[in-house]
Amino acid sequence: MLEIAVKAADAKRAVDIVALNVSEVSLLADYFLICSANSDRQINAIVDEIMDKEEEAKVEVKRVEGKDGGKWVLIDLGDVIVHVFSNSEREFYNLEKLWSDAPLENIEAWID
Repeated sequence: MLEIAVKAADAKRAVDIVALNVSEVSLLADYFLICSANSDRQINAIVDEIMDKEEEAKVEVKRVEGKDGGKWVLIDLGDVIVHVFSNSEREFYNLEKLWSDAPLENIEAWID
């Protein structure tokens, strides 16, 4: 699930893709995938690609929030929660700092 989301985000040129292993610090999910985009159009393209690829793999997309706003979209896949931000929103909310107790997951092998 995480690998599919990382590869889909990367395919649409998401910026600064980071995966946090939150399994020990949160009951919400096992992983948070965080990435940025340079425009509202790119945010929507990344979100659509992730949802399409997860659905192809028979992963249920439980909920999507923020798609109409276009600055921060959350995709709930159950064990993986994906956050797609505009650059300014990502800087403002700084989830990496908020969840600093969560170790980074090595996703380098999945990114071109």
